[in-house]
Amino acid sequence: MSLQAQNIQELFDTYEQHKIREITSRRFTQAEMLRWLKPFEESGDVKKTDVGKSAEGRIITMYMVGDGPTKVLLWSQMHGDEPTATMALLDIFSFLSKNLSQTTKRSIRENLTLLIIPMLNPDGAEQFQRRTIHLVDMNRDALRLETPEARCLKEVQQKYNPDFGFNLHDQDPRYTVGDSRKVTAIALLAPSTDQSRGDSPVRLRAKKVAAFVADNLNHFIQGHVAKYDDTFEPRAFGDNIQRWGTSTILIESGGWPNDRDKMFLRKINYVALLSALGAIADKSFEKADVALYENLPFNTKNLYDIIIRNGTLKAHPTVSGIRVDVGLNLEEVVDSSKEIQLKAEVVDIGDLSTYVAFEEIDASGRRLDEKQIRLEASIPYKEIHRLIIQE
Repeated sequence: MSLQAQNIQELFDTYEQHKIREITSRRFTQAEMLRWLKPFEESGDVKKTDVGKSAEGRIITMYMVGDGPTKVLLWSQMHGDEPTATMALLDIFSFLSKNLSQTTKRSIRENLTLLIIPMLNPDGAEQFQRRTIHLVDMNRDALRLETPEARCLKEVQQKYNPDFGFNLHDQDPRYTVGDSRKVTAIALLAPSTDQSRGDSPVRLRAKKVAAFVADNLNHFIQGHVAKYDDTFEPRAFGDNIQRWGTSTILIESGGWPNDRDKMFLRKINYVALLSALGAIADKSFEKADVALYENLPFNTKNLYDIIIRNGTLKAHPTVSGIRVDVGLNLEEVVDSSKEIQLKAEVVDIGDLSTYVAFEEIDASGRRLDEKQIRLEASIPYKEIHRLIIQE
């Protein structure tokens, strides 16, 4: 095992020593996040800077770590319900504040200046919704800059002119990797800067970092890394920040079995980001083979949360029963007591043999309840078994 691989394996193996244990759910507010960050701020391990205000008046904070010549901007939760990387960034603060003689953290602190905005859309996070309180997707507001959150991000980029940027998101957890039928755990992208999708020196550097990350992640989630659609989006921040001269890498956290709160993917983000920062700090990313990024399969969508296989459905009194599969996706619904309930929605009926699911139920030889199985019908997850009639 190479020294680089040993360092990355060490990050993975020692994660439990550094993670912030108070974070047990992906649903949290800005107030909770600020409380978790306060010890690092008070100890002087990070420098907190107010960089703007949200539409509802919440202060948007940026944290600076290190004093090296290469500046790296990392921003997360521009969509309020995409917190996986936010959790990982807080774990990274913990890592960088302990045992400063450790090789990776010393190199990062000495060679990089990290500019970290862990929660760019605090109003959206408060409601656990994608959009800002204005109901605008701020990742489509890089041109008009109507939202204060979008103006904040552009002002930070223009003021500090970072060399590298990490645009951190969560994608639909049901994406799959190309034709593999494997769930996409992480999707990577070095965004295009125009319709031609050509490679400027800025984008090529981003591709090398993405290749480095893809190669490293294969140690832990082999076959579960995809490439995000690289169609140029002129309103998006990743595309524009790349165009403005910051080598930008998009990291999208997808899905993983039995990981609804994204705790495993939080760990994978932690390893991916720290290894990438280490490679930028010592410039080892420059040796990365860009083909490791270019050859990643694109995201596909061949996965449901649940598939009931081979049941017999008599959908109408005038027809006979036929063999079908039923695809269902889960949705979190907050009830009147603010408890989170899982609802399963029927999204497809028929031959789903080319699809996979996090959970599969064999209904061979049994009848399905035609009264409940209708497209877009919703049923509590705990009652899924009632869809199969026991005869």
